[in-house]
Amino acid sequence: MSEDHTSNAPIPDTETDHQSLPARRTAFRGRGNPGVAGGVKAVAKAMQISAAEMGLVRGARALLAVNQKDGFDCPGCAWPDPAHRAMVEFCENGAKAVAEEATTKRVTRVFFARWSLDELGTWSEYELGKQGRLTEPMVRRAGARHYTPIAWDDAFDLIAEHLNALDSPDEAIFYTSGRTSNEAAFLYQLFVRQLGTNNLPDCSNMCHESSGTGLGESIGVGKGTVSLADFDQAEAIFIIGQNPGTNHPRMLTVLERARRRGATIVSINPLREAGLVRFKHPQDVRDMLGGGTRLAELFVPVRINGDVALLKAVCKVVLEHEAERPGQILDHAFIEAHTEGFEAWREALATEDLNALAVESGVDEAMIRQLARIVVEARSLICCWAMGLTQHKNGVANVQEVVNLLLLRGNMGRPGAGACPVRGHSNVQGDRTMGIWERPPAAFLDKLGQVFDFEPPREHGLDVVESIEAMASRRAHVFFAMGGNFLSAAPDTNFTAGALTNTRLTVHVSTKLNRSHVVTGAQALILPCLGRTERDLQASGEQLVTVENSMSVVHASRGRLPPASPHLLSEPAIVARLAIATLGQRSSVDWASLTDDYDRIRDLIARVVPGFEDYNTRVRQPDGFVVPNGARERRFDTEVGKARFTIHPLPHIPLAADQYLMMTVRTHDQYNTTIYGLDDRYRGIYKHRRVVLMNADDLAAAGLREGDEIELRSHFEGEVRSAYGFVVVPWELPTRCIATYFPEANVLVPARSFADKSHTPASKSVVVSIHR
Repeated sequence: MSEDHTSNAPIPDTETDHQSLPARRTAFRGRGNPGVAGGVKAVAKAMQISAAEMGLVRGARALLAVNQKDGFDCPGCAWPDPAHRAMVEFCENGAKAVAEEATTKRVTRVFFARWSLDELGTWSEYELGKQGRLTEPMVRRAGARHYTPIAWDDAFDLIAEHLNALDSPDEAIFYTSGRTSNEAAFLYQLFVRQLGTNNLPDCSNMCHESSGTGLGESIGVGKGTVSLADFDQAEAIFIIGQNPGTNHPRMLTVLERARRRGATIVSINPLREAGLVRFKHPQDVRDMLGGGTRLAELFVPVRINGDVALLKAVCKVVLEHEAERPGQILDHAFIEAHTEGFEAWREALATEDLNALAVESGVDEAMIRQLARIVVEARSLICCWAMGLTQHKNGVANVQEVVNLLLLRGNMGRPGAGACPVRGHSNVQGDRTMGIWERPPAAFLDKLGQVFDFEPPREHGLDVVESIEAMASRRAHVFFAMGGNFLSAAPDTNFTAGALTNTRLTVHVSTKLNRSHVVTGAQALILPCLGRTERDLQASGEQLVTVENSMSVVHASRGRLPPASPHLLSEPAIVARLAIATLGQRSSVDWASLTDDYDRIRDLIARVVPGFEDYNTRVRQPDGFVVPNGARERRFDTEVGKARFTIHPLPHIPLAADQYLMMTVRTHDQYNTTIYGLDDRYRGIYKHRRVVLMNADDLAAAGLREGDEIELRSHFEGEVRSAYGFVVVPWELPTRCIATYFPEANVLVPARSFADKSHTPASKSVVVSIHR
């Protein structure tokens, strides 16, 4: 097999060739933060994009089936569905996600004959995604500058040839996106482990891995502990490092209901986001005609990565309240019966100075005391969070400090209280349950081997960060992605691009074109698959698939639209045919029969995965079923059998006089790396994505004005990375903190800067300087 990689697309000197480029650069327009989410504009935007991408009739048919009990799961976020569905059970961004997948636009062989890899490499992420649905398998042959059609059998034979030629299965990497169904994920991990490796990195590695690690160590389960019903009983809800108005919009209806019955909602975030300022429920006439509902009662502008200091400070003040009213504040019975390490933790906290914690967090002592009073007075508290906590070097510590706060007053395993990491992609949690993990527990491997009569590999595999390094150092030669846009999602865009071009073969199972198809190995395949919105017809008839949402509810999803092309395969079918071509007689699994009828896959899952007994019957119940979660019952499956108080040092990132701490965020017109449009309506920024949100005083001190074009340079262990063509925008942010959009700014995130234990890239703790 050829080792010649010189035919690949060259790595240019500037980073812009490998990050999401501006769509034919437009003038920046900023109009200020509108301060309200939802309302008429959200409805209008949803209808506009639906009509443009799907047409009126097709669009209505698709949207009325979203998140319904006999319909399909939204391909966007993992927020759970209510027990009682409305006729319209989707948000603005959910409508955008459906429209992107169910678009009537098509990418055919004619398109690939017209456009070379070199030309496509100059297109923005937005322009690539807007071309439409992929329609047939395509191959980029060694030395070719264009993709050309390839038959499915020939595609699988090509992959099998590469995999079977490796010196070790560990020289292959199998990535998974969070949109993959439980059935596809289970087959995928089974194939990979029968091949002989645990190299199963996934998108969790880049987002909530810190949550899973932190929760697993402290409460014995790497998932949240609350249900949707708990939000109707909570007296206080803390939203930490999360922007639900853009990333999980349906959450706003739950928060609105909580606020109207008197719950206190607190936003802890460097940015004041419109979704938590005021919300107009699109299905509530009172909201639409009136001013909407004010959601957050308190905004806490914590400094970027000041969360450990802030949470320690709040806990310290809670302990002060306990000292003033002994036995009336802390839940001593819970602490004694269900936790470990409290006394050591309290002694360590006593050594911290409250004023120093306030300075480090960027939050004044009066506001800290206000926060603590809310904790003390609320009989039940839910803490929600997202990547604002997880994507730091101390991401695991951030999560465990949240747990410390919850444990103090027994806010774990009882109604209206608990931990709520809000996941992104619709089935990212289910994929992990199905075994998509580079570090699988021994019990899972034991059961997998027993049911399928083979010895699974035991050595831990590579996560995302380690996979990039393995490809960069030519220790990994094949990269296979089940969904996603790995290049744009990963950190250190140029380094990751170079790593991918080092491989012999890259394969992407995809619905639409993205940047990862443009930067390839010596050979490359694009395998088009069915989308969540489409009917999946196999030998036994129409199939359903299943997913697990953020609150551990497993439910069915049934596509309703005809497939975009007769040449598409389902993800389970792709995995099965790949396994047949690659493993041959080495596998005793009847792969073909499993894709004839997905009930057979679920029967096997039921034999391997705890909590999935009688899977096929239970998932056909209208609301599915809930995966067991010991922490919900105050059963903590840690090494000590109890929830654990944990002690963490105070993180401190030194900044030179001309440096700032940068975090990456989404716009309202995107979902992960999918760019729906070029506006960020909730922040009042239009027609531009390469922007830097910056404190007005910092802007003045640097001699900059709104709209000035600058270069960003990130600094890490003597290395400097640059990104060009950004414009500055004054914004309400703590001083010395700035925010930029991803994936445009991912080029500045070093691949070797990641969270302790979880290896989550530190995309929200990037030291940068600004240059004209």
